[in-house]
Amino acid sequence: MAEVKQGSTVGSQYVEGSLYYYAPNKEAPILFAVLFLISFVFHVRQNVRYKSFKITFMHIFCALTMTAGYTLREVGAFHYTTVNIYIASMTIIYSVPPLYEMCNYQILSRLLYYVPYHSPMHPGRILTTLGGISAVVETLNGNGVSYWANIKVSHSKQIMGLDFLKASLVVQLVVLVGFISLTAWFHYKCQRVGPFPKAVRDVIITLYISSVLIGIRALYRTVEYYTVKVFIYKPDMDPSSASPLIKYEAFFWVFEALLMLANSVLWNVRHPMAHLPLDSRVYLAEDGSKEIVGPGYEDLRFFVVAMVDPFDLIGLAMGRHTRKEFWKTDNVEGKDKVLDEEAGTKEEEVEREVETPVDVSGEAEGAARDKVAETVAVMEENGNSAEQVPEEIQESEVEK
Repeated sequence: MAEVKQGSTVGSQYVEGSLYYYAPNKEAPILFAVLFLISFVFHVRQNVRYKSFKITFMHIFCALTMTAGYTLREVGAFHYTTVNIYIASMTIIYSVPPLYEMCNYQILSRLLYYVPYHSPMHPGRILTTLGGISAVVETLNGNGVSYWANIKVSHSKQIMGLDFLKASLVVQLVVLVGFISLTAWFHYKCQRVGPFPKAVRDVIITLYISSVLIGIRALYRTVEYYTVKVFIYKPDMDPSSASPLIKYEAFFWVFEALLMLANSVLWNVRHPMAHLPLDSRVYLAEDGSKEIVGPGYEDLRFFVVAMVDPFDLIGLAMGRHTRKEFWKTDNVEGKDKVLDEEAGTKEEEVEREVETPVDVSGEAEGAARDKVAETVAVMEENGNSAEQVPEEIQESEVEK
């Protein structure tokens, strides 16, 4: 098939045999690979600094995965007719945005542990329930790309791959709306009831920004897949029937690459563990004056039941729902919050020993004397004189 000219716009000219429709840009992939690599290095450094690998390791993994994806995209720019390179780069790049969502689930979960009295549900269920749904999204996404981008499979399997991608994006958007709603509810409770310190506010704002970036990217992909008629190169395809979102490479670089890079850099600049404690048992006192080490949340239900029913609606319906408000108890270890001016935003936790003061008031002494008098009265009733009460006992009672 002869080459079809589509104008002078970069990335809009059809190239026969290209799996991308056009001849891919050769400079942009290496630029984004380097930028994601730099973000990766910063994420590693921050995880070491805050010792937060358990909570924010996924940011490291995502940045490194994106580096690999755009490196393959660079190879594909020179070999745009090679199916395996095309599938590998697309699968890797498409798989990361749902993982960025999982990063946000983990951070919101830790935020709810830190301010438990405003949490609408068990904080751990944020990660297990929404993370479980994200695993389904990843499965649909991976299988969808592998079928949709493969010219070696039948047309029906390509259609099936496209349907998988559509389903994964719809589920992703629904979950994203639910996540933003939970965050907004928590935000509302903190702002209206308090406490609402700057550290909590900053993390919430960052979650909003990250969710918007991921949501715009998901909307872009959803529109693309629901309007696409030509998937990739076929010998008998009509280039003019391709969607503008496929014809113009600029859409990919703005709504895919740039948005996800912005999300990665966002968490470099506003790292959540600069504000939140590592231990999930540590929470902020209701008056916001100190951090307290509590017993932590417990959910005695089976894991699968807790994941499917994060709000314990079954327990509410059957009258068995119990929520232990451990933050209202007094038998916890308090920690004063000391702001380290030199370190910046990080707060040191200083242990505070709780001692029971000795009551040496006049009321206590009077009570002791009354007790001695009662003892003397009982002895007199039994025929004993008050003088038989040892003087040491009387003195010891008063001392007590």
